[in-house]
Amino acid sequence: MENIQQKWEYCNNLTQYSRLYTWETAVGKLPLGGKQPIRIQSMTNTRTADVPATVAQCIAIANAGSDYVRVTAPAISDAKKLELIKNQLVKQGYDIPLIADIHFNPAAAEVAALHCEKVRINPGNYIDKKKFQQIEYSEAEYRAELDKIHAKLLPLLNTCKKHQTAIRIGTNHGSLSDRIMSRYGDTPLGMVESVMEFLRICVAENFRAIVISLKASNTRVMVQAYRLLVNSMQREGMHFPLHLGVTEAGEGEDGRIKSAVGIGTLLHDGIGDTIRISLTEAPELEIPVAQELLQQLDIQENIKNLTAVKTAPKNPFQYKKRETRAVANIGGSHVPVVIANLSDKEIELPAVGYSLKNSVWEKENTAADFLYLGKKNSPLKNAENLKLIFDAEIWANNQGTNNFPLFCLREFFDAEKKSDELNFVLISDKDFENWDTLQKLQTEKTVVLIAETNFDNRVQLFRSLFYFLEKNNCQLPVVLKYSYQNKNLLQLQLKAAADAGTSFIDGDGDGLMLDNQADNNSVKLAEINSTAFGILQASRVRSSRTEYISCPSCGRTLFDLQATTAKIRAKTSHLKNLKIGVMGCIVNGLGEMADADYGYVGTGIGKINLYKGQNLIKRNIPEANAVNELIALIEKHGDWHN
Repeated sequence: MENIQQKWEYCNNLTQYSRLYTWETAVGKLPLGGKQPIRIQSMTNTRTADVPATVAQCIAIANAGSDYVRVTAPAISDAKKLELIKNQLVKQGYDIPLIADIHFNPAAAEVAALHCEKVRINPGNYIDKKKFQQIEYSEAEYRAELDKIHAKLLPLLNTCKKHQTAIRIGTNHGSLSDRIMSRYGDTPLGMVESVMEFLRICVAENFRAIVISLKASNTRVMVQAYRLLVNSMQREGMHFPLHLGVTEAGEGEDGRIKSAVGIGTLLHDGIGDTIRISLTEAPELEIPVAQELLQQLDIQENIKNLTAVKTAPKNPFQYKKRETRAVANIGGSHVPVVIANLSDKEIELPAVGYSLKNSVWEKENTAADFLYLGKKNSPLKNAENLKLIFDAEIWANNQGTNNFPLFCLREFFDAEKKSDELNFVLISDKDFENWDTLQKLQTEKTVVLIAETNFDNRVQLFRSLFYFLEKNNCQLPVVLKYSYQNKNLLQLQLKAAADAGTSFIDGDGDGLMLDNQADNNSVKLAEINSTAFGILQASRVRSSRTEYISCPSCGRTLFDLQATTAKIRAKTSHLKNLKIGVMGCIVNGLGEMADADYGYVGTGIGKINLYKGQNLIKRNIPEANAVNELIALIEKHGDWHN
């Protein structure tokens, strides 16, 4: 049992926030890791050869508050331009550390290391070449490949030692080498081993100026990979700092929520020393989002102390939904439900996803499953299709086919009238470890818990609740209730996504009830509803709209990503349960959109390749026709509907 428990350790404390210890690494004059603050960075999307444009964008990123700026250097000629870029920045009073982004070209990395503070290399394509083929390796062949990597990596390590340049070893989920794929598959374990191979070489060569990233567009894969990496490093006595990011997160609301789910989950675990919010927008717009995320996750004074838990009671490196019994459409194999809180708001059914058609309220893709009216008597007409929740004393006078009561604990046990189908019972943090009470509820086959807390450490409190239920084999479904007082929509999106996303990434939670109680009413009901569904989608537990896996753009991009993504979104956003990858180039193209249903990938100036899954369907389509060709491809395969 001890061995199993040791395998499941990845952070200092699962129920009390504690930042993970890492070695401090110098990146120019601005170190990260150790006791340093969590650093923020972004990346230019100009052509590196266009030095004035790249310098101007570096300045814009720096002025926005970034600690570091990354610049792509795909060729030796680009790497040489870094010297000019650095000199011009310093001349204009900007000594922000530069990070060179390298793919495929060790020679370019060795040149870049002369002129910048950090070099990013990707183990999947820096030395290994991924040809998207499944190749079998014997043990001797595998060992020979590692020896080859050691020999080819050594010149860069020696150059970085001499010039005090750091290295980021950055693995992407979609660019694992054929050799890694042959042994580990396209998995978090494959991502981790891809990094560990390089780390072992660095340690053997006494090179420790390392930062690590394991990015994925799939938040579940990304979180599992980082957790597993921490576990693996600790087993080998390594404590390298970590750079966090959800790659190809997208734009707008989706990009912000998706980033907050992935990055926020790890930050709640105390993991992470530097972050990037990868948006398909101007790079300087990433910085305030990152700043706000870190601010929203600052531990507040209103904390409830909990018993420390270091070892997860279930495997944190593999997703497994908590086993619950089904009550109506909640729990069991059902996707998590959304409950809209209308108890203190004007009832606007279109705002929560309903449209009136032929005198009947019909559900759209993001229609709340239940409407909580609290103490209001139902004023709704044509409400036959609506599932309504009332406070118990009001429900007694509003009983109907789709009307359900919400009890507090004492009310439930004392109530003379209960629903024969579904009863919601509200519990707060003081009840989370009250087994006498929960055990009584466990015998009630119609009960769904709604859990809430007024403490700021919601993640740890809800986690402790689920650990307690797991320990006692309690299968009551649980809806998580979050009520905030955020002043604007961005704050709500980031805070709620990081809090609720952590539970859903962990496989916990059968529903989400989200509300914002700010006095200025700055967050509208429709925005709260959209945020709730966005969190479930980003956490990979419920799909309600098209997902766009779009990269944030860089100097390798071969078309206007922001405009193209917006154009594709405008024509396809109604396609539920579909993932579309929009990639500026092949580096983060086919691999990074590994789980996309369709792909739109730049292959040359004005030329686009279209994919169905991993299969190339159409090559070198003129960009002017490519969006229409994408739609035709979706229609051809039966995935289009109006």
